[in-house]
Amino acid sequence: MSAPSPITPPGLVIRFWGTRGSLPAPLSAAAVRQKVLAVLTKADGRRFADRAAMEDFLDRELDFATAGTYGGNSACVQIDGGGEELVFCDLGSGARELGQKVLAERGPHNVYNVFLSHVHWDHIMGFPFFTPAYIPGNVIRIHSGHDVEDVVRRALLRQQSAPCFPVDFDKLGARIEFVRLHPGQRYDIAGLEVQLLKQQHSGDSYGYRFTRGGRSVVYSTDSEHKYEQLDDSYPFIDFFRDADLVIFDAMYSLADAVSVKEDWGHSSNIIAVELCQLARARHLCLFHHEPVFDDAMLDKVLAETVRFEAISRAAADSAAPLRVSAAYDGLEIRL
Repeated sequence: MSAPSPITPPGLVIRFWGTRGSLPAPLSAAAVRQKVLAVLTKADGRRFADRAAMEDFLDRELDFATAGTYGGNSACVQIDGGGEELVFCDLGSGARELGQKVLAERGPHNVYNVFLSHVHWDHIMGFPFFTPAYIPGNVIRIHSGHDVEDVVRRALLRQQSAPCFPVDFDKLGARIEFVRLHPGQRYDIAGLEVQLLKQQHSGDSYGYRFTRGGRSVVYSTDSEHKYEQLDDSYPFIDFFRDADLVIFDAMYSLADAVSVKEDWGHSSNIIAVELCQLARARHLCLFHHEPVFDDAMLDKVLAETVRFEAISRAAADSAAPLRVSAAYDGLEIRL
């Protein structure tokens, strides 16, 4: 089973709790059955001495789409810099599992710093199920480039009020704080240097760059990029510049991004590669996966992106390779 897990010195740990775009896309019973049939076919009646032999078979002889899954939760990505306060981006359905994990490992009474890209439903739908929000003593700071009262607080209150949800937002036990951030400024939050950049998306969205100890990760989802913008003056090139990791919304194919889905606020794997190459980023992680794509299709998209990176690098006569991977629920990347 081939799963992207780069080996790099410790500094930042990036944990993916949700990687789908637009809505959750859980694995169906039929899809699980197809995976089991594929594994049995590949095993071809062989016997295994022990569990370790079975694990070795899964790791060495099966592709990721057969032996694993990219998952179905919508966007939630943790940025762990080793500090006491927790940091993560977006409140998609993956936030529920993050909250359960933190409570199990650290107990109650923590400080959570949430960086919202925007308030479309797939990026906030996990908050009503984020258990730490119900526990007195917890502090949840929600950071955003949007107006935090008129946009952010109102969106969270609206989704968590009758008749849509049985527990009103104002009944939450935790202390909820809203913090407005501004592009062009640098912030020191939870031991991380944080910058943000306004992105092209309906209602606007914001990308974030987190830096600690000389390591940088960019979280840039729900952002549309057009080919005619890709020159040295394009602000995303500087924003991505020399980043150790760029988490990038590559929801669409290039054909869709420039035709039927143009101006829908998302980008393609091809533009992702070109932007990261121009910025000399080190690792591109495809994110915000199209919910209609199954695991096999996402494996295909990843393989095509890796090939395109090699071809475009050769054409540009560049010696520095760009590592390309695809995010999946449960992936950890250490920087």
